[in-house]
Amino acid sequence: MLGDYARDSWQRIVLYADVMRRRGNQYQEHMAEKVPNVLDFPAEVVMTGLELERPVNYGLVRILTPDSPDPLPSKRPFVVVDPRAGHGPGIGGFKAESEIGVALRAGHPCYFIGFLPNPVPGQTVEDVMHAEAIFLEKVIALHPDSEGKPVVIGNCQAGWQILMTAAMRPELFGPIIVAGAPVSYWAGWHGRNPMRYSGGLMGGSWATALAGDLGNGLFDGASLVQNFEKLNPANTLWTKQYNLYANIDTEAPRYLEFEKYWGGHVFLNAVEMQYIVDNLFIGNRLATAELITSEGVRLDLRNIRSPIVVFCSKGDNITPPPQALGWITDLYRDDHDVLLHDQTIVYAVHDSVGHLGIFVSGKVGHKEHQKFASNIDLINLLPAGIYEALIVEKTPDTPNADLASGDYVLSVERRNLDDVRAIVQPSVENDRKFATAARISEVNLSLYRSFVQPWVRAVVTPQSARWLQLMHPLRISYERWTDRNPLAALVAKEAEKVREHRQPASPDNPLLAMQAAFSGAVTAGLNSWRDWRDTVQEQTFDLIYGSPLLQALAGQGPDVTPRPHPSVSPEHLEYVRCETRHMDDDVNQGALAEAGVRALFYIYRFRMIADERRVNLALKLIQPQYTGGLGMETFRRTVRQQSRLMLHDFDGAMAALPLLLSRAKPDAIRALAEWLQQVLLVPDAPTPDEEASLQQMLDVFERAASAQAKHAAPASAPAAASKSKTKPVKNSSPA
Repeated sequence: MLGDYARDSWQRIVLYADVMRRRGNQYQEHMAEKVPNVLDFPAEVVMTGLELERPVNYGLVRILTPDSPDPLPSKRPFVVVDPRAGHGPGIGGFKAESEIGVALRAGHPCYFIGFLPNPVPGQTVEDVMHAEAIFLEKVIALHPDSEGKPVVIGNCQAGWQILMTAAMRPELFGPIIVAGAPVSYWAGWHGRNPMRYSGGLMGGSWATALAGDLGNGLFDGASLVQNFEKLNPANTLWTKQYNLYANIDTEAPRYLEFEKYWGGHVFLNAVEMQYIVDNLFIGNRLATAELITSEGVRLDLRNIRSPIVVFCSKGDNITPPPQALGWITDLYRDDHDVLLHDQTIVYAVHDSVGHLGIFVSGKVGHKEHQKFASNIDLINLLPAGIYEALIVEKTPDTPNADLASGDYVLSVERRNLDDVRAIVQPSVENDRKFATAARISEVNLSLYRSFVQPWVRAVVTPQSARWLQLMHPLRISYERWTDRNPLAALVAKEAEKVREHRQPASPDNPLLAMQAAFSGAVTAGLNSWRDWRDTVQEQTFDLIYGSPLLQALAGQGPDVTPRPHPSVSPEHLEYVRCETRHMDDDVNQGALAEAGVRALFYIYRFRMIADERRVNLALKLIQPQYTGGLGMETFRRTVRQQSRLMLHDFDGAMAALPLLLSRAKPDAIRALAEWLQQVLLVPDAPTPDEEASLQQMLDVFERAASAQAKHAAPASAPAAASKSKTKPVKNSSPA
C-alpha cells in the first residue's frame, strides 16, 4: 500500500514537472507568433485596423468552413468580438463547441474581431469603437442578401465596448449578445462582490496612471490577469495545480489548452486604461448615459434598437448579475420607459458557471449559446420590453418537439423592471459611497498629475519599462521552467520513462483518500482566508466612503442625488412627449399584416411566455399568401410597432382592427384567420381565455371578409359569406 502510493506519487511529480515544462515552451512559442491567438477555426483576414484613418491593433477575419457546407447567403452573419482584458484573442472560438461553432452549425456566416498584443501608439477607446463600426459596415456590404444586420457577440470587456459602439452607430447592429460583460460597475451584492471596491481602496485611479507611466505609456495586461487571480486564491495557489497533479494521466491536454489562453498577456495604451478606469470602473458613466464622444455623440444605451441579450451567472465573481444587469435599472424608471424607447432586453442567469465558463464551457456552448444562435429570429422579433430566457431539456413528452432545434427548448418569459431590481438590488446609500469614491479619485489623480507624474516620467525609460514587464510575477511563472533550463532535458527524459512504465496506485488506496482530504483542507483554509479578506475590504470601504464627513467634502450630502438619472432629464421628457404623439397617430395605420399581429397579441394577452415552437409557426405570417411577402426585417418592425401600440392604447388599437382589415381582400382575411387557429394549437392546448379571444377575432375577421366580399360582388355576397364561414378548430394538429 505505502510502496504503491510512493511510486505513484513520484511518477505524478515527474509527469507534473514535465507538463509545466511543456507549458513554458508553449508560452514562449505562442508569444513569438506574429498574431498570437487561441482561435480553433481556420480564418482569412478581411480588414486590418492598422490601415484605418484612425489606426488600431484590431482586425476582422472571416471564419472558414472547409469541412462544412457553405453558410446560407440569406442567413444574417454573426460577428464575435473577443475581450481585450489582459489576455490574447480567440476565446470566443476556443473550441468547436463555442460561440463561433454554434453559429456555423446554424448556417450563419461567421466573422471574428481580434487584436494584436501591442496597441498602436496613441490609440484610444474611441478609436476602437470607430474601427468596430467600420468592420461591421464591411460585413454588411459582404452580405447584401442577408435577412438582417449582423448578430454581434461581445464577451466580457468586448461586451461593454460593443454596447458603446452600438449606442454610437445603432443602425449597424442586429441582435447583440453580451456574455459576462460588466456595465454597471457600482452594482453588486453586499458581502459577495468585493472586486468593485478595488478602485476606492487604492485611493482612485492615480495608481492606474502610475502603472501607465512606469510602463512608458503602456499598461501591462498581466496586471489585470493578476487581479482576476487574486479573486480566488484557493484556485490560483492550489486547486488548479493540484487538479493537474491528481489527474495527471488525463488532465494535461485540457490544462495546456487553457494555459495557452490564460498566459497570453497583451498590452493596452495607458490612455486607454485610464479612460476605462476613470469612466467605467470608478466613474460608472456608461450606465447613466454620461459619456460623450469627441464628436459630441452621447453614448446612451437607450439609443440601441436591436435586441440585447445579457447572459450572466451567479457563479461569476468577475461580472456578477448585478453588474451585468444594473444598467437597466440605472437607465429606466419604469416599464413604460422601456416601451417608449422601443428597446428589447433578454436576460439569462446561469446558476453556477464561472466567468470564463460563460463563453468557453462546452456545456454552456451546447445549451445556451446553441439556443441563442438557432433562435436569433425569435429574439429579433420580440416586442419592446424585458424578458428572461428559459431553456429546458426536451423530453419524450415535449409536444411538437420537431419545431424546436437541438436538445433543448427555448422560451422567453415577460418580466418587468421590478424583477430586474430584485436581482440588482440597487441602493441609493451604496451609490453615494461609490460617488464619493469617484470624487476622491478625481482629486487624487489631479494631485498625482501635478506633483508626482513629471518626476516619474523623467526617470522612466523604454528599457526600465521593459524590465518591469519581464519581471512581472505571472510572466516569470511561465518563463522560469522551459527547455532553456539545464534540468529540463533530464525531466523530459525521465517523464518518457514514467509514461512507458506508469503504475498508478489503486483508486481504493487509503493514502489517496488522505491526499484528497489534505487538499480539501488546504482549499477550505484558503477560502476562509479569502472570505475574511473580502469582508475586511468591504467593511473598510464602507467605513471610509460611508463617512458623512468625507461624503460632505466630496459634495455627496444626504440631500444630494448621488448621480443623475437619465429618465428625468429635460431631453428625455421631450422625447417621451414626441413618441407619445407618434403612437397616437399610428393607431389607425396599417393593413392585413398589422391586423394579424394585433389579433395575435390580443389572443395571447394573458400569456407571458413566447415559445420557439409557436414562433417558428408564427413566422408563416411573412409568407406571400398572408401578407404579400413582407420580408423578415419589415415583419420585425411590424411586430414591434404593433406591440407598442397595443401596450400604449389597447382599446384604440383593437377598435381600429376592422379599419385595417377593410384594406385587404376577403380570401386573404380568411387565410389569416385560419393561420390564427393553427398558431393557437401549438405547442400546447389553449386556455379558455385564449379560445374565447380567438373566437372573438374570428368573428371580427369574418365580418370584415364578408363586408369586403359584399362590396366587391353584392349579388353573391351572402352565399360566399355562408360558404366560407370559419370555425375554430379544436384538438387537432396544425395543417
